[in-house]
Amino acid sequence: MGQIVTRAGYHLPGDIDYHGHSFASFPNGLAAINGPDAISTAGLLQILAFIAFLEIRVMTDVTGESEFRGDFRNGFDFGWAKQSEEWKNQKRAVEFNQGRAAMMGILGLMVHEQLGGSVPIVGEL
Repeated sequence: MGQIVTRAGYHLPGDIDYHGHSFASFPNGLAAINGPDAISTAGLLQILAFIAFLEIRVMTDVTGESEFRGDFRNGFDFGWAKQSEEWKNQKRAVEFNQGRAAMMGILGLMVHEQLGGSVPIVGEL
């Protein structure tokens, strides 16, 4: 969604740093991290540190009762425990396949961005 939203021209309001750079002043896609107008190395390190914090501290099993890797219910069941093992396995398989499809989609966008051309979402480079 980040690719689609920013390429449609929607950016967060305000400045991204104390030097007055607005969110809209940075290019879209891979050019935001690898180009003449790219985000600074310090900015990229801050983004990576925030992602690491989320992975280590927020998106984790806090109760110690997870059934499988990625089980982050943490006391909120929403009916998962009432379902059959077959149903649970089918839902996990669906989630894995959706994740794989999303990865292939973003990879396709990155490849098209580097190739250039007239892909509607990427536009002319």
